[in-house]
Formats: sequence, C-alpha cells, structure tokens
Amino acid sequence: MAKVKDGDCVIIKKYANRRLYNTQSSSYITLDHLAHMVRENVDFKVVDAKTGDDITHQILTQIIMEEEASGEQMLPVKFLRQLISMYGNSMQGLLPHYLEASMDHFRENQQKLRSAFEESFGNNPLAKIAQQNLEMFKAAAAAFMPGAMQQEAQNEQATASGAAPEAEDELSTLRAQMAAMQKKLDSLGK
Repeated sequence: MAKVKDGDCVIIKKYANRRLYNTQSSSYITLDHLAHMVRENVDFKVVDAKTGDDITHQILTQIIMEEEASGEQMLPVKFLRQLISMYGNSMQGLLPHYLEASMDHFRENQQKLRSAFEESFGNNPLAKIAQQNLEMFKAAAAAFMPGAMQQEAQNEQATASGAAPEAEDELSTLRAQMAAMQKKLDSLGK
C-alpha cells in the first residue's frame, strides 16, 4: 500500500456492486484493507460513487460489526445495550463527544503506560524477553519446588553481602531441588 503524506485524505469510492475503489492507489480494496489503513492512521473518506455522499461512518460501523463477528469481541453486551438505549435520548447529542474524549484519554494513558514500561526495561527487546523468561521460570520453580524461591533469595542476599555460598552447598541444594521436582513430576504422572 502506497504511503500517504501527512494531511492527505485518501478518497475511497464505493460502487453499487459493493466494491471499494482506492483512488490514491487506483485499486480495488476490501474492508480488511480499510481496517489496516485505520490501524496505520491513514486518513480516508468513503464516498458513494453514484451520489458522492460521505458514507465513511457506515463503512467504519460495518468494519466494527465484522470484527466483532469474526474475532474476539471487544464491545461488551451491556455497553451495546446502553449505547442503543441512548438513541432518541435527550443526551444523544453529547454522547459522541464524550466517547471521543474518553477514547482519546484512553489512548493517551495507553501510550504513557507503554512508554513507562519501555523505559523500565530499556528499548532492548532481548532484555524484555529475558525478563519474561525469568518471571516464567520463577513461577514454574515456585509451583514445583516451594522452597526453591526462598533458597534463591538467600543465595542472592549472600552474594550481595559478599559471602557467596559454597559450591558444595549449592550443588547439594540443587540435587535436593531436582529430587523434589522429580518426586512432584512422578506424582503428577500418576
């Protein structure tokens, strides 16, 4: 898909045969292409090829309906009921502005959270993977060997204070942990 300059709006024409035509790339596209354009922050406007009417709202609603029908549902039933009940309500005119402001606020917070998370682990993807693997290993160790986490904490504390555990003690501890793990695996296999 060709890149669009900032500020440009791609015109999509919808024909009577339900086909969508991207005037910028001179090609027919699908609703999936439009969903991808939304995710890529490409501004577009869908117009009826015959009348020239702006039907962007209808097409975006159709994309949401298809996403909800084919994938994981994001809109809870209670929310949909509340939304439907707002049609014809005296507050109907305020709801679009409220929803836009709420979504903008959500996106800002999401970006702040993502930035804070990236800063805490750095921008190194390998560091993130290593951190995740370490957490999974610790969780597995805690499940199979309840005393292992306490032993690890004691070893870390001893190392931090300069008194590294003896190699013999560490080896015997590992053997005991392996035996406990084997016993646990045997009991699970029965």
